[in-house]
Amino acid sequence: QVQLVESGGGLVQAGGSLRLSCAASGSIFRTDDMGWYRQVPGKQRELVATITRSGDTNYVDSVQGRFTISRDNAKNTVYLQMNSLKPEDTAVYYCNAGIRITGMPLIANDYWGQGTHVTVSS
Repeated sequence: QVQLVESGGGLVQAGGSLRLSCAASGSIFRTDDMGWYRQVPGKQRELVATITRSGDTNYVDSVQGRFTISRDNAKNTVYLQMNSLKPEDTAVYYCNAGIRITGMPLIANDYWGQGTHVTVSS
């Protein structure tokens, strides 16, 4: 009923930029907190950035100042602008969102996208 689809990943040289998008679709009553996570093989998935409906953001220290998370509530979409990319940013990036569906508007369930690959070459 609800799906999150990421896009915008790819291969980029160190110092370059990418913009990730994640669009939620379905019978959505309201999208609450949204965020981006990333994961590399053999390591735990880590939080990269989050944003509340009102626009309050937080970032993992390693991306602060380089990445910017934003959202468009009308489109149920969250973005991650990634600048000054480093090889250590290479990962699969996953979109996450707390979403209230129209049939159950009082409860937010957690949804995940399937990931988009980001590879940063040196």
